[in-house]
Amino acid sequence: MWRLWRRMKFLLKFRKSVPFIKDFILSGEVDKKKKIMFAGLAVGYVLLPFDLIPDFLLGLGLVDDIAVASFLLQQMVKSAPISLKDKYEL
Repeated sequence: MWRLWRRMKFLLKFRKSVPFIKDFILSGEVDKKKKIMFAGLAVGYVLLPFDLIPDFLLGLGLVDDIAVASFLLQQMVKSAPISLKDKYEL
């Protein structure tokens, strides 16, 4: 339960997420397939022209974008090597 709480706090702190993503991508401990998969999913979501909730709906349009971004980040945290988890206290 505490681990889930720490991860949720981490996901909400965007300034800590960016260095984690950089370290995840540049780490030699992470399999290249995982790096390509996460990068492809992120780029694909940005480039695809449709959303679950259209962005022109004020406020609600960003909800699905935030949900997808936090889901991808949480999956990165789960698949990160222990050294990265320890470095960011996850």
